Amino acid sequence: MAGEETWFWSVSHRHPECREVLSLRREGGPTALRIVFREGPGRIVSGGYAWHDGLVGTAHGPDLNLHEPGVVRRLLDEAKARGLVREGRSDPEADGWPLLDAVAEGRAPE
Repeated sequence: MAGEETWFWSVSHRHPECREVLSLRREGGPTALRIVFREGPGRIVSGGYAWHDGLVGTAHGPDLNLHEPGVVRRLLDEAKARGLVREGRSDPEADGWPLLDAVAEGRAPE
């Protein structure tokens, strides 16, 4: 639950581009969002490493477990605050890395 809305989520690891994808869908409507964490220099995603499924983080900074409801809620709130969730849009994609620090630090959405 996020306010009066019910949201469903799933986490997947995708290739060929190594990435973790948090898919969010609002109940009863077309509104959906995919928050994507792509592997890159200093950016780590699970998938064959010593990390567990759904973990994303930076080499020297915070990490997030995309299976934790509190993390998912904070990511959704941050995405909404940044205007990434728009009514009637189905499956827009957002880069998750700009959201990571705000969510990991537990800051309120900007």
